[in-house]
Amino acid sequence: MIIKEINAFKHSRRRLDMINGERYYDGKHDIIHRKRQVIGVNGELEEVDNLPNNHIIDNQYAKMVNQKKNYLLGQPITFNTDNKQYSEALKEVFNMRFMRTMKNLLEDALNEGIAWLFVGYDEQGHLKFTKLSGYEVIPLWKDADHTELNGAIRFYPYVKFEGKDKKTVYKVEVYDSNGVYRFVLDDGKLYTDDMPYEPYITVAYDDGTEECLNWLNIPLIPFKYNSKEIPLINKVKSLQDGINTILSNFQNAMEEDTRNTILVLVNYDGENLGEFRKNLSTYGAVKVKSIDGNTGDVKTLQVEVNCDNYKAIIEIFKKAIIENAMGYDAKDDRLKGQPNQMNIQSMYSDIDLDANDIETEFQASFEQLLWFVNCYFANSGYGDFSNEDVEVIFNRDMLINEGEIIDNVNKSTDLSLETRLANHPWIDDVDAELERINKQKENELNEYMGAFPGSPPSARGDPNKDGDINEE
Repeated sequence: MIIKEINAFKHSRRRLDMINGERYYDGKHDIIHRKRQVIGVNGELEEVDNLPNNHIIDNQYAKMVNQKKNYLLGQPITFNTDNKQYSEALKEVFNMRFMRTMKNLLEDALNEGIAWLFVGYDEQGHLKFTKLSGYEVIPLWKDADHTELNGAIRFYPYVKFEGKDKKTVYKVEVYDSNGVYRFVLDDGKLYTDDMPYEPYITVAYDDGTEECLNWLNIPLIPFKYNSKEIPLINKVKSLQDGINTILSNFQNAMEEDTRNTILVLVNYDGENLGEFRKNLSTYGAVKVKSIDGNTGDVKTLQVEVNCDNYKAIIEIFKKAIIENAMGYDAKDDRLKGQPNQMNIQSMYSDIDLDANDIETEFQASFEQLLWFVNCYFANSGYGDFSNEDVEVIFNRDMLINEGEIIDNVNKSTDLSLETRLANHPWIDDVDAELERINKQKENELNEYMGAFPGSPPSARGDPNKDGDINEE
């Protein structure tokens, strides 16, 4: 059953799309393998080596992935809860290293449609998060909506030595509710690995004994780009290939400057149509006969390469990629001069819609992740926070008109100070800013009362108590 699942997934269209997404993000596009061909004597395409064969890549796809990744996760995720002890514990687990992992997860989800996060423990007994690529994991879903797992199979290449020779085999890991089972896939046969089984949790006691434990849920969490798990590359691959082809053809035409002048050899043997087409493509020359056939001559035909045509087509393709990938154009005319906030939001409308779908999927994944985190807190003595509410906030990194927003905040005097601070573009931590404001007010009051050195402390007023200040 395991070998059958691996073979089916390994050669599936879904996995090919995942690999294409990663490949194109890394700049390994199909244009790299293009060969230069001409029409041969028999009317069929023939490969030639004497013509320029450029492989130009303008990676607009990677630009779209980076846009979305940094738009949604360019700023750290915020976890809001009324329980301060819970809030501090969450900050300890969801540190900057975790934020980096989340960014990489989103990158994989965009390229592959789905990425995976494995929850485990490190050697010090702390939670450890490991990212797994989508093209390595075969999910065994419990439901048609792909929300719960019965189990999963992970396979990845591994190089081993047989004497002095290297051989690539596949490591296989099977995840279920009882732990991880490990195998080696070699030449189509499955063998038990040196470490055939490992529980999800191993507790070591002071007397040297160990206890094997497992989670109630499989600690493998999917993070999806969309509900259909369709990679971004599927939307724009043909457009990206078109840009690469146009640029490569243009560079070929520029390097074939002498080929843009076609030589016409008069009365130096005629040729049939097949030879004519091949010689025209390969050598840039054709042989013809005049009516009288007496006088030899060499003439030229000029072929102009119109750069404006190439430029116009490139612009059309780039705009099409932005629209189909639901990104934004940083050189948009709406940003010229002093753009207002409405123009800025209009430019971000497409990427904002796509980010809404991504956030919906990621919020559901965080709900699963927090279950494991709360179990860790309960088992490690932090406290039982299973009934605590927490809000996961994705702080989108959007260009804003700060002056306009600050002006609106200052005019909203009927709102509480906390609400105004939360919407101020310069404030990242509202609680910390409130503490600074209160401390500043306290210092100003103390400085004011310092002007009356003879008055008793009670007369100076206690900022922490109610009552009027005695100014006599």
